[in-house]
Amino acid sequence: MLKLPKDTPPMTAELASKAKTLIRLGLKQHQAAAVLGVNQGRISEVMTGKRFVGVTPCSTDQLSFDL
Repeated sequence: MLKLPKDTPPMTAELASKAKTLIRLGLKQHQAAAVLGVNQGRISEVMTGKRFVGVTPCSTDQLSFDL
């Protein structure tokens, strides 16, 4: 069986927290996914409560990105 490389990193609690904050700040799910470098489907799972239910949004001070 051929395994394809993963295009995006796995969703973590830290990324889920940042995603929730970005959505609260007004970004669309696809925009938050692009900023975090993850698949939009993972953002959707976080926002609909299918994954990382207990994770709270981080403060805006905790948002940091390597550009």
